[in-house]
Amino acid sequence: MTSSLHSGDPLVVVDEVHLTLGSPAGPVNILRGISLEIAAGETVSLVGPSGSGKSSLMMVLGGLERPTAGRVRVDGHDLGHLGEDGLARLRRRAVGIVFQAFHLIPTMTALENVALPLELGGHRDAFAAAAQGLDAVGLGHRLDHYPAQLSGGEQQRVAIARAFIGRPMLLLADEPTGNLDGATGSLVIDCLFEQRARHGTALLLITHDQSLAERCERQIRLADGRIIDDRRTAPLRLGAARRAR
Repeated sequence: MTSSLHSGDPLVVVDEVHLTLGSPAGPVNILRGISLEIAAGETVSLVGPSGSGKSSLMMVLGGLERPTAGRVRVDGHDLGHLGEDGLARLRRRAVGIVFQAFHLIPTMTALENVALPLELGGHRDAFAAAAQGLDAVGLGHRLDHYPAQLSGGEQQRVAIARAFIGRPMLLLADEPTGNLDGATGSLVIDCLFEQRARHGTALLLITHDQSLAERCERQIRLADGRIIDDRRTAPLRLGAARRAR
C-alpha cells in the first residue's frame, strides 16, 4: 500500500463521524458528528473531560474502531474502504500509536518489541533498525532487557521507539505519561517530541495536562462527543522536511 496523498492535501480528514456503541442500558452516542483535518507535520492536542470521546476518536483514526457513520481518510486512504488486512498495512506504514499502558509484549526483549512491526512488514534489516531506534530514545544499552526488567519510563520509551520505527506520517498518543510520575513523564514527553521533530511526523496527543497540550501548535477540545473549541496557538510548521514517500 502506497500513499495516495497529493501535495497540499490534509493528512487526516474526518467528516461528520459518529460512533454509537451498545451497552446494557442501550446505545451510547460516543462521537456526535466530528469533523476535522490534520495537516502533514502538524502537532495537535486533544483535551476534554473523561468520557468526552477523546480515546474513541483516536481509535477511529487508527482504524481500530469503525465509525457508525461518516468518513475518515488517512494519507489519502478512505478507512471505510479497507478491510482488516488493509487497515493493518496502513498502520504499519503510516500510523504509529503510543498508549498509556505501554502495550509491550512481556515475553519479548526491548529489541524484539521494536523490531516486530518491521518483521511483520517483511523488512530484512528489522533488528538493526530496531537497535538504532532504541539508541535514538536513549536505550541502546537495554536491547536485551524484557519489559519487566525496565522502569515505567523506559517501557514507554521502548513503546515510542516502536511507534516511530516505521517512520509513520501520523503518531497517535493517548495519555502517554498517564502511568508515570511527573519527572519521568517530562523525560518521556521530551523524547516523544524529539522523535516527532526528527521524523516530521504529525502528532495527535490526548492529554489532561494543559501545559503539555500547549506544546502543540493546535488545541482541540471535546465535550460530549463534539468539538467545542479548535484553536491554533502557534504557526503551522508543515512537514516539509519529511522524506519523500
